[in-house]
Amino acid sequence: MPVPDLFREGLSRGWKTYDGSRLERDLTLEADVVIVGTGAGGGTTAEILSEAGFKVLLIEEGPLRTSSEFTLQEPQAYGELYQEGFGRVSKDGAITILQGRAVGGTTLINWTSSFRTPDQTLAHWAEAHAVAGHSPAEMAPWFERMEQRLGVAPWAQEPNANNGVIRDGCEKLGWEWDIIPRNVKGCANLGYCGMGCPLNAKQSMLVTTIPATLERGGELLYLARAERLLLDGDRVVGLECLGMDERSVAPNGRKILARARHYVLAGGGINTPAILLRSRAPDPHRLAGKRTFLHVVNFSAALFDKVINPFYGAPQSVYSDQFQWQDGVTGRMGYKLEVPPLHPAFAAALLGGYGPDSAERMAQLPHTNMMLALMRDGFHPDSAEGTVELRGDGTPVLDYRMTDYTWDGIRRAFHSMAEIQFAAGAKAVLPAHADARYVTTLAEAHTLIDSLELAPYRTRLGSAHVMGGCAMSEDPRLGVTDSLGRHHQLENLSIHDGSLFPTSIGANPQLSVYALTAKLATELAARLG
Repeated sequence: MPVPDLFREGLSRGWKTYDGSRLERDLTLEADVVIVGTGAGGGTTAEILSEAGFKVLLIEEGPLRTSSEFTLQEPQAYGELYQEGFGRVSKDGAITILQGRAVGGTTLINWTSSFRTPDQTLAHWAEAHAVAGHSPAEMAPWFERMEQRLGVAPWAQEPNANNGVIRDGCEKLGWEWDIIPRNVKGCANLGYCGMGCPLNAKQSMLVTTIPATLERGGELLYLARAERLLLDGDRVVGLECLGMDERSVAPNGRKILARARHYVLAGGGINTPAILLRSRAPDPHRLAGKRTFLHVVNFSAALFDKVINPFYGAPQSVYSDQFQWQDGVTGRMGYKLEVPPLHPAFAAALLGGYGPDSAERMAQLPHTNMMLALMRDGFHPDSAEGTVELRGDGTPVLDYRMTDYTWDGIRRAFHSMAEIQFAAGAKAVLPAHADARYVTTLAEAHTLIDSLELAPYRTRLGSAHVMGGCAMSEDPRLGVTDSLGRHHQLENLSIHDGSLFPTSIGANPQLSVYALTAKLATELAARLG
């Protein structure tokens, strides 16, 4: 029996939406609150404000795609649902950055891993970045609220073989591992979460908070780029948006003016700073777009005699924090170990090789495991960090500069992943590096890894977690906003997304964004009265 398309059913009942690619003339829209971005921060904020009786207008640069349109085909999904058609990279092109760009944002295409912000991270923010009111005890009820709202629970089914490598290897080595909580209900264990869930099992904003907002009279404008805030002294008096073509590649000439009592930016760690920069918003300490972090990731492949089929089953269900806090909060770079799913196009990019070598690696895909390590960047002064800049056409790009400190973490992570993979029974291991090859013993792996030149382009690097760029702090010299997301210089502007994080967090960030913005949106609703 076909799964009902809940969003399409709502549209047939009269939900109010506007398609920026089909406007016949310029448009003016009004609401109590305008929210830019429909991902974890924007969706959560919209539901809470609409529950409180405010008329909300959500604005999304990407298209509206719903469950009946998710075909689980990589070419379609990557082109339609990801920023820059799966082509967003750092300024130097060395780091691939995966972010959603459709109604639902990155919650539409992430792999559902849902961690609370580590206590160590929250304590560090309070001590080093003058963040107030977000201690573990103060955040606990907000985590609980959003876990219940979005069905977050440890994955109860047997991990697929790709994730089982972490469990089995860590068990053999006596290292720490655990099960990942996921935000799903009725999950069929398909394994294609990164291409949109055709079953509406993933509790993304597309099937939870946005429908709830539209049901209460909220409105949605999509295929429209929030270009700039219109400012009058210390107030925002409007938001100018540009209609986009149906592929969300270029403006189509239409303009939309959005007016509201209050404005919320929730476009994420690259797009939110970009709006402030395009708007020439007050920034006396030049903080907008600075200290942007990625959890920059490196990868290690392994071949097994047994079948792994890394493209089936829950993408991420096991992790290890064995090396996350081993040297304290501000010692050597810590990292979290997980796996990515490997669908053919994605796998080809990670496995590398040319000609017959590439063909052989792809032929071995059913027997291939891939591990990744998330670098916990931003806690040490020598950590790599990024800066959001504007290109000539006003679109954003992240200049992320690597450092020796970060490269040391990546080299140690290569060693850790190889140890786990061989302990789990791998017959060969391949660090994802242009100069690497499959090796058949741990001793060979250690020698190879120590010999590799760790540098951009040689080492395959990626990220799916953009954080920072508009840090929160009670000290205006350290933050764009205060700890409640209120812009320090503009009285009716708030920021509700991962750009508020003063550092990365050391865990997949979606639940951290959900909980933080639930708290901030509730406070905002009370202030708006």
